[in-house]
Amino acid sequence: MADLDKAQRHEKRMKRHKTVVDDKIKQANIDKGLLLVITGNGKGKSSSGFGMIARALGHNMRVGIVQFIKGAYSTGEETFYRRFPNEVDYHVMGDGFTWDTQNLEQDIASAKEGWEVCKKLLSDPTIDVVLFDELNIVLKMKYLDINTVITDLAARPDMQHVIITGRGAPDAIIEEADTVSRIDDVKHAFRAGIKAQKGIEL
Repeated sequence: MADLDKAQRHEKRMKRHKTVVDDKIKQANIDKGLLLVITGNGKGKSSSGFGMIARALGHNMRVGIVQFIKGAYSTGEETFYRRFPNEVDYHVMGDGFTWDTQNLEQDIASAKEGWEVCKKLLSDPTIDVVLFDELNIVLKMKYLDINTVITDLAARPDMQHVIITGRGAPDAIIEEADTVSRIDDVKHAFRAGIKAQKGIEL
């Protein structure tokens, strides 16, 4: 009897929950290009962005990718997505991590050059989804004027989705975003002396 009562209570809860969810789905009738921000100190921000790129490709959407900061070494995602030159417009614009470059003028110049590429993607109505990987760091370091970035983002085609990753997302970008996810740093293998692994970090 106890198990039967538990099952019946569960069924009633799920029916109520379904009613609430169905009602929210009915109310969500706006169709628009989204601005998504993935930030925080934990691992997985770029991974999430590239996962959405894979999802978009599964729907036969055209995508654009601009990677800031990470230009000094090859990544698995770059190697993989360059296999689809007709569907993916891929650009690596960084010179490496700022503690490696140690050159403020070079970092600023690379960021500005990278944003010019971003602007071209943002003005192309045939590009459905754009990923600006590590842009948050560039904005946090003030390598780009954030008001210019926000203005350019707002001028994009109505149905174009933009994903921005990187730790330290500025408040102004968070304010503009439709969806914001913050990934926490709970535990990381690197702090235990384990080097970056192919397929995981690289």
